[in-house]
Amino acid sequence: MNASLDYFNDTHRMVRESTRKFVEKEILPHIDEWEEAGEFPRELYTKAASIGLLGIGHPEAYGGAGESDVFLKVAASEELMRSTSGGLVASLGSLDIGLPPVWKWGTDELKERIVPPVLRGEKIIALAITEPGGGSDVANLRTRAVRDGDRYVVNGSKTFITSGVRADYYTVAVRTGDTGFGGVSLLLIEKGTPGFTVGRNLKKTGWWASDTAELFFEDCRIPAANLIGPENGGFFCIMTNFQMERLMLCVMATMTAQLALEHSIDYVKQREAFGRTLAGFQVTRHKLAEMATLVEASREFTYRVAAKIQAGQNCVKEVSMAKNFATNVSDRVTYDAVQLFGGMGFMRESVVERLSRDNRILAIGGGTYEIMNEVIAKQLGL
Repeated sequence: MNASLDYFNDTHRMVRESTRKFVEKEILPHIDEWEEAGEFPRELYTKAASIGLLGIGHPEAYGGAGESDVFLKVAASEELMRSTSGGLVASLGSLDIGLPPVWKWGTDELKERIVPPVLRGEKIIALAITEPGGGSDVANLRTRAVRDGDRYVVNGSKTFITSGVRADYYTVAVRTGDTGFGGVSLLLIEKGTPGFTVGRNLKKTGWWASDTAELFFEDCRIPAANLIGPENGGFFCIMTNFQMERLMLCVMATMTAQLALEHSIDYVKQREAFGRTLAGFQVTRHKLAEMATLVEASREFTYRVAAKIQAGQNCVKEVSMAKNFATNVSDRVTYDAVQLFGGMGFMRESVVERLSRDNRILAIGGGTYEIMNEVIAKQLGL
């Protein structure tokens, strides 16, 4: 894959190369084992931090590489996806959704205590929004936090939380006010707090290497100083973070399709049927041409939206469109890749089998396909 010279500079290319070497050395030799185990070693966080990967997109003041270079994040994320494990990438990158609210809106004490150890890979942070009774309906979450002196008393539960099993810190959406988006706040809750328990590691269709948990709060008393942003102002904090989260899901979907395409091309050149390779059949070549066209369109759309975000433009409509387009493409390309592989595409030893499983969550996480269409329609004035 040749990155567009219009979007990537020499620094981006150096980061891309160092990330690819990191993946080849530290991840690919072990990824099948980690997938089957349902987790990867915690030390991978510190290894990733040591080459600057965890700091990309986070403030220099706390040990990051700076938050303004969107394409630095895109380049690193594309190469991490070459691990062939969306679950590993999601879990290793859970700080990218859990940490920004802290360094954007947390108190100085909270920023200085929480952010540096996470960026060093010593601590893990997760974002906890989704609840058993609702996913995309953030405005109607039910986990309740009631102010009691210098504490908030939290009761409720969360589910499908990426890095939820082994996180040390959780950025948790709670209800502090009335119903609707105006009554939502964010609290930083630490593992080990009395009344806070972490449930089992949930078994999933895909993203096996990512630990995913249920969280339970029962009269859990949290210091009021752990409030992130203004009370009842959490919904705005959550929404501003969604733009980058959705862009990264575009990158994940496009790379999932890219990898499926690459493995399919290699396979059809070697696999023989009826006296010739699969590549010798016109139907195969045309199928791959269609797949390649879709991947290229998805990549360019993703890069264009990234450029708009880099320029500081409001891209709510465009990033929602790009996410739906990219996940449609990855749906189609991973499906076709498995079909081209035939029976081998249904075997765990085949990379396209994993890609097709991991792909399915991408049109759900970060806002479902249907929610994205609602966002787009609203931006169109409908």
